[in-house]
Amino acid sequence: MILSAQTIRKLNLLTPCVDPFKDRNGNSGGLGPCGYDLTLDEAVYLAPGAFSLASAVERFTLPTNVVGIIHDKSSLARRGLAVQNTVAEPGWSGYLTLELTNHSAEPIMLFSGSAVCQVIFHFLDEPTDRPYSGKYQNQERGPQSAR
Repeated sequence: MILSAQTIRKLNLLTPCVDPFKDRNGNSGGLGPCGYDLTLDEAVYLAPGAFSLASAVERFTLPTNVVGIIHDKSSLARRGLAVQNTVAEPGWSGYLTLELTNHSAEPIMLFSGSAVCQVIFHFLDEPTDRPYSGKYQNQERGPQSAR
Protein backbone atom coordinates (compact mmCIF):
# COMPACT_ATOMS: atom_id res chain seq x y z
CA MET A 1 0.00 0.00 0.00
CA ILE A 2 1.34 3.42 -0.97
CA LEU A 3 1.27 5.92 1.89
CA SER A 4 -0.69 9.17 1.71
CA ALA A 5 0.64 12.60 2.64
CA GLN A 6 -1.26 12.38 5.93
CA THR A 7 0.38 9.06 6.86
CA ILE A 8 3.85 10.23 5.80
CA ARG A 9 3.50 13.24 8.10
CA LYS A 10 1.92 11.25 10.97
CA LEU A 11 4.68 8.59 10.92
CA ASN A 12 7.40 11.29 10.89
CA LEU A 13 9.35 9.44 8.18
CA LEU A 14 11.35 12.55 7.15
CA THR A 15 12.76 15.54 8.98
CA PRO A 16 12.07 18.19 7.92
CA CYS A 17 8.75 17.25 6.33
CA VAL A 18 7.64 20.47 4.65
CA ASP A 19 4.43 21.45 2.91
CA PRO A 20 4.46 21.61 -0.91
CA PHE A 21 6.55 24.39 -2.44
CA LYS A 22 8.05 25.47 -5.77
CA ASP A 23 11.84 25.61 -6.01
CA ARG A 24 13.69 28.35 -7.88
CA ASN A 25 13.31 26.35 -11.14
CA GLY A 26 9.54 26.05 -10.66
CA ASN A 27 9.67 22.34 -9.75
CA SER A 28 7.47 21.01 -6.97
CA GLY A 29 9.11 20.02 -3.70
CA GLY A 30 8.07 18.79 -0.28
CA LEU A 31 5.05 16.73 0.64
CA GLY A 32 2.87 15.57 -2.24
CA PRO A 33 -0.40 13.63 -2.31
CA CYS A 34 1.33 10.25 -2.06
CA GLY A 35 5.05 10.91 -1.76
CA TYR A 36 7.72 13.42 -0.94
CA ASP A 37 9.97 15.40 -3.30
CA LEU A 38 13.45 15.42 -1.77
CA THR A 39 15.64 18.52 -1.94
CA LEU A 40 19.37 18.89 -2.54
CA ASP A 41 21.62 19.94 0.30
CA GLU A 42 24.20 21.44 -2.05
CA ALA A 43 24.47 22.82 -5.58
CA VAL A 44 25.46 20.32 -8.28
CA TYR A 45 26.73 21.05 -11.78
CA LEU A 46 26.53 18.12 -14.20
CA ALA A 47 28.28 18.39 -17.55
CA PRO A 48 26.86 16.26 -20.36
CA GLY A 49 27.40 12.59 -19.45
CA ALA A 50 28.64 13.47 -15.94
CA PHE A 51 27.97 11.60 -12.69
CA SER A 52 27.92 13.09 -9.19
CA LEU A 53 26.96 12.22 -5.65
CA ALA A 54 24.74 14.62 -3.72
CA SER A 55 22.88 14.63 -0.42
CA ALA A 56 19.24 15.16 0.42
CA VAL A 57 18.36 17.77 3.04
CA GLU A 58 15.84 15.44 4.67
CA ARG A 59 16.78 12.85 7.30
CA PHE A 60 14.96 9.51 7.07
CA THR A 61 13.76 7.48 10.04
CA LEU A 62 11.98 4.40 8.71
CA PRO A 63 10.11 1.98 10.95
CA THR A 64 10.31 -1.75 10.32
CA ASN A 65 7.05 -1.79 8.36
CA VAL A 66 7.85 0.97 5.80
CA VAL A 67 10.09 0.98 2.70
CA GLY A 68 10.92 4.02 0.54
CA ILE A 69 11.42 3.74 -3.23
CA ILE A 70 13.26 6.62 -4.91
CA HIS A 71 12.05 7.80 -8.32
CA ASP A 72 13.12 10.45 -10.82
CA LYS A 73 11.12 13.66 -11.10
CA SER A 74 9.49 13.84 -14.51
CA SER A 75 10.48 17.46 -15.17
CA LEU A 76 14.17 16.72 -14.57
CA ALA A 77 14.14 13.32 -16.29
CA ARG A 78 12.85 15.08 -19.41
CA ARG A 79 16.03 17.18 -19.29
CA GLY A 80 18.19 14.04 -19.05
CA LEU A 81 18.72 13.74 -15.28
CA ALA A 82 18.62 10.24 -13.82
CA VAL A 83 18.67 9.60 -10.07
CA GLN A 84 19.98 6.10 -9.35
CA ASN A 85 19.37 4.92 -5.82
CA THR A 86 19.04 1.88 -3.71
CA VAL A 87 15.85 1.28 -1.79
CA ALA A 88 15.47 3.02 1.58
CA GLU A 89 15.09 -0.18 3.60
CA PRO A 90 12.78 -0.71 6.59
CA GLY A 91 14.61 0.28 9.78
CA TRP A 92 17.09 2.57 7.99
CA SER A 93 17.90 6.02 9.37
CA GLY A 94 20.09 8.74 7.95
CA TYR A 95 20.58 11.21 5.11
CA LEU A 96 20.15 9.82 1.61
CA THR A 97 23.09 10.05 -0.78
CA LEU A 98 21.78 10.57 -4.30
CA GLU A 99 23.55 9.24 -7.39
CA LEU A 100 22.96 11.69 -10.26
CA THR A 101 23.73 11.23 -13.96
CA ASN A 102 23.22 13.70 -16.81
CA HIS A 103 22.24 11.71 -19.91
CA SER A 104 21.68 14.80 -22.06
CA ALA A 105 23.96 16.75 -24.37
CA GLU A 106 23.39 19.92 -22.31
CA PRO A 107 24.78 20.77 -18.85
CA ILE A 108 22.40 20.63 -15.89
CA MET A 109 22.71 23.01 -12.93
CA LEU A 110 20.90 22.04 -9.74
CA PHE A 111 20.82 24.56 -6.91
CA SER A 112 20.87 23.89 -3.20
CA GLY A 113 17.23 23.47 -2.17
CA SER A 114 16.20 22.18 -5.61
CA ALA A 115 13.62 19.40 -5.67
CA VAL A 116 15.51 16.53 -7.30
CA CYS A 117 13.64 13.23 -6.87
CA GLN A 118 10.56 11.71 -5.30
CA VAL A 119 10.29 9.02 -2.65
CA ILE A 120 7.19 6.85 -2.51
CA PHE A 121 6.64 5.06 0.79
CA HIS A 122 4.96 1.65 1.05
CA PHE A 123 3.76 -0.41 3.99
CA LEU A 124 5.10 -3.95 4.17
CA ASP A 125 2.53 -6.72 4.66
CA GLU A 126 3.99 -7.05 8.18
CA PRO A 127 6.99 -5.52 9.99
CA THR A 128 10.24 -7.12 8.90
CA ASP A 129 12.17 -9.22 11.40
CA ARG A 130 15.36 -8.18 9.54
CA PRO A 131 15.50 -4.35 9.66
CA TYR A 132 18.38 -2.60 7.93
CA SER A 133 21.58 -2.68 9.99
CA GLY A 134 24.23 -2.27 7.29
CA LYS A 135 27.17 0.05 6.76
CA TYR A 136 25.02 3.04 5.75
CA GLN A 137 22.90 3.02 8.93
CA ASN A 138 22.79 6.54 10.45
CA GLN A 139 24.50 7.93 7.34
CA GLU A 140 25.78 11.46 7.87
CA ARG A 141 24.63 14.53 6.01
CA GLY A 142 26.54 15.28 2.83
CA PRO A 143 27.43 13.04 -0.12
CA GLN A 144 28.91 9.75 1.13
CA SER A 145 31.19 7.65 -1.07
CA ALA A 146 30.83 3.88 -1.34
CA ARG A 147 32.16 2.04 1.69
